[in-house]
Amino acid sequence: MATVDLFAIGNALIDQEFQVSDDFLVQQNLQKGTMQLTDAETQANLYNNLIETQVYKGQASGGSAANTTVAFSALGGTAFYGCRVGHDELGGIYLAGLNEAKVQTTKKSVSHGVTGTCMVLVSPDSERTMHTYLGITAELSEDQIYFEPLKSAKWLYIEGYLSTSDSARQAVKQARKIAREHGVKIALTLSDPAMVQYARQGLDELLDDGVDLLLCNQQEALMYTNTETIEAALAQLQLKSKYTVITLSAEGALISDSEQTFTVPGRTVTAVDANGAGDAFAGAFLYALNTGLSLKTAAELAILISSEVVSQFGPRLSVQHYAELLNHFQKECA
Repeated sequence: MATVDLFAIGNALIDQEFQVSDDFLVQQNLQKGTMQLTDAETQANLYNNLIETQVYKGQASGGSAANTTVAFSALGGTAFYGCRVGHDELGGIYLAGLNEAKVQTTKKSVSHGVTGTCMVLVSPDSERTMHTYLGITAELSEDQIYFEPLKSAKWLYIEGYLSTSDSARQAVKQARKIAREHGVKIALTLSDPAMVQYARQGLDELLDDGVDLLLCNQQEALMYTNTETIEAALAQLQLKSKYTVITLSAEGALISDSEQTFTVPGRTVTAVDANGAGDAFAGAFLYALNTGLSLKTAAELAILISSEVVSQFGPRLSVQHYAELLNHFQKECA
C-alpha cells in the first residue's frame, strides 16, 4: 500500500437524504441541526414515514471523516480511510465510492453485520438534522484498522462522532500513539453539538493531551468550553491545539495559532443543504496546509469548497468538481 498524506478514522454510513418540513422535525421530536443515534427498527420506521410523506433526494456515501477524506483526495492529496462496514450491498457501495475517489481502504474494514445508515433531513433553511443507525460501525475497533499507512502519513484525522463508542475510542488511542511515535500531526473535529452535549467525556478522551489542529463550529465551541463569547471559547480551545479553526457558517471562519488570530469572510451562495459542509471545509483546509499554503489561504480554499457543497444536495461534490474549483482558486491566487 502506497504512502499517504492523510490517515483518517471515522464512521462509515450510507446517507439517505430527504427534504422535510420544520413541522415534520417537531412531530418526530428531532432536535434541529444535530445528530441523534437510534436502533434499526426505529430507523426503518422513520424511513418508511419519510418515503410516504416527505421528498426523497437520493442516496450518498457519507460519514463525516470520510467526506473530509474524499475532499482531501479529490483536491490532489493521498489518503487512507479506516472504518467498518458490513458484508452487504451497502458496504460494497460504500467502499467502492471511496476507491473511486482514490481513497485507499482495506479488506479488514469488512465484517459480518449491517452497514450503518443516516437519514439526513434537510429543512427549508438548508439546515441538516441527522437520524443515525450506526450498524456495524458502532463496533469499530483497532482490529479493523490497518495502521501501517499511518506510520508515514503527514496527518491523522479523527472525527468526534467516534466519542460514543468505547471500542472506537480505543482505536483512536492506538492511532494517536502511533502518530506521536512517528511525528504525524493530529487533527480532530468536534463534529456535532450533540456529541458535545451527550458524549463530552468521550470527546475529552479523543482530545487527550491535545492536537495540532482542532476544528469546530461556533455552537460546538461555545458548548464545549461552556462560554458565552467566541473569544472566550477560542482562548480555552487554544490550550488544546496548536491551530484552532472555528467555522462561522455564512460569516466565514475564525482562525488562530500561537502568533495570530484572524477571520476569513464567508462566500455568498444560495444555501440548499448544509450536510457535509464542515467535512468539506476540513478536507480542503488540511489539503492546503499539507501543500504548504498559509492559514489564511487554506481557510479561503476551505470556504470555497464548503460553500459549493452547501449549494447542492448531498455531502460531497464530484471528483471533477473539486478539481475544477481548485484550478479556479489557483488562477485567482496567481
